[in-house]
Order: sequence, then C-alpha cells, then structure tokens
Amino acid sequence: MADDLSVRPTDIPGFYEIDLVLHGDSRGWFKENYQKEKLEALGLPKFEIVQNNFSFNAQKGATRGLHAEPWEKFISMAYGKVFCAWVDLRKGDSFGKVHTMELTPEKAVFVPRGVANGYQALENNVTYTYLVNAHWSADAKYAAVNLFDPALKIDWPIGQDEAIVSEKDTNNPLFKDVTPMEF
Repeated sequence: MADDLSVRPTDIPGFYEIDLVLHGDSRGWFKENYQKEKLEALGLPKFEIVQNNFSFNAQKGATRGLHAEPWEKFISMAYGKVFCAWVDLRKGDSFGKVHTMELTPEKAVFVPRGVANGYQALENNVTYTYLVNAHWSADAKYAAVNLFDPALKIDWPIGQDEAIVSEKDTNNPLFKDVTPMEF
C-alpha cells in the first residue's frame, strides 16, 4: 500500500501508473480516487472528465478488450483485483508496445486515446471504474485487437480456454490486421 500519491510514466507515451493512498480502519477504507490538482501537480496531463463508468464482473475469469477508444481514461478499481493489458494502437514509433500490470484499489492508470485496454477479473465480484473525457458514441472510431493474439505476448493469468469472453471480443482482429489510429 502506498504512503504517498505518485504518478509514473511508462514505456507507452502518455500512459501513466498512479499509486493511490488507501486510508483504512476496522470499517474498511477510503481513497481520493481522482484529485485533479494533486495529480496534475505530479505530472498527469490535464483531464476534463465528462463521464464516469463502472463495469461489474461477477465471475473470476471475465475478460474484456482489447479496445482503443478516441478518448482518455483514468482507470481504477472500486473492488477487487484484475490483470490489465494495454496495447498502443496509435500510428508512430510506439505502435504495438504492450504494458501489463495488476490493478487493485490502491492503483490507477491514465490511458491516452488510441491505446487499447483490456482486463481479466482475478476474483469474483470485481468492480472496475473509469473516468473519460468524451461521451460514449456509437459513431466513434474505435480500434480493437484480439486479446489472445500470440504476437502480443500477453501472459494472461487465466488462459483463453477458461476465460469468459464475449463473442465480439473473441472476433477482434489479430495485431497484424490492425490499422494504426491517427489523431
């Protein structure tokens, strides 16, 4: 558990890992999940939040992604633990770069637009939450890549044969067939 709020850049340009501080006692815990002034002072980009989304995953092994939207996201956990993977699908030198980590309530990430996001519930009743800086739209230009494409070398804790994946995500294209996103 982190003693201090911190922000660290990763190998994917514009992508940051954040250590959040949990304050706990016999009742449970409290955290400042997103505090604009403090996070921007530590290096997080300016982020104008317009929507807050929650994704509840009832079963261990629920796996979602990999989707790249045309907006930024601040992702954290309200409850539980997930394994996350991100793939840069933006046109440029970092196209195809992968970053993975476990996300728990004391961790968060800032994901720039065009970086595909996916995760896998590592326990039952996981609640994943994300703030975004644009409203969801059926007309938005998305990119996606197959979660289990061997070319990505993502070591999912729960294998493809045991993962619970939607038909849509199962049919995401292989990395070799993805057109880089331009902004």
